[in-house]
Amino acid sequence: MPIVDAEPYPFEFDVAAGALVIIDMQRDFLEAGGFGDALGNDVTLLRGAIEPTRRLLAAARDAGMLVVHTREGHRPDLADLPPAKRARGRFATGIGDAGPMGRILVRGEAGHDIIPELAPLPGDPVIDKPGKGAFYATRLSEALSVRGITHLLFAGVTTEVCVQTSMREANDRGYECLLIEDATASYFPAFKQASLEMIRSQGGIVGWTAPLAALKEGL
Repeated sequence: MPIVDAEPYPFEFDVAAGALVIIDMQRDFLEAGGFGDALGNDVTLLRGAIEPTRRLLAAARDAGMLVVHTREGHRPDLADLPPAKRARGRFATGIGDAGPMGRILVRGEAGHDIIPELAPLPGDPVIDKPGKGAFYATRLSEALSVRGITHLLFAGVTTEVCVQTSMREANDRGYECLLIEDATASYFPAFKQASLEMIRSQGGIVGWTAPLAALKEGL
């Protein structure tokens, strides 16, 4: 198997049983007028991850890997939106409210779409999730297991919330997980750094991390 120069130690990556999981690279999080912007965040801090993720996506496709995309969002009737989540933060504009790209974090609206630079291809599984984690209330586990997937590469936003939550869920389910450091981002750079350190701490308690260049060299 290819070996990637990762932290806390080299990551043995089974490409034949590997998949790339790109978390929530949606317009609502990465573009002005979306949910992230409505929360008062600087969306340009996330956009720096777009080009590395695009190159990672190309490398995964060249290697013949499965590519999975996730989108956080809710049904139009908001039946899958817990009141505690909707109320969190007490923001003037929140989930389900009208915004420049349609209702915020609602499936089917423009803001819910994955950004054009990383648009899924026909056949790519697209997992719509109502929570932070990619496995909660979704069919991701089935989509991976039916294909014999055991090793996961992770990218996407935000590092400390949906990406780390999904990696922890995957770790609990027995997947070997590698986060590509430059293909993830946070509105708070210090949170990204702390998350990388948490993931790879204590011998890789959640998984491994590595820059894209190390992955490509290993492949």
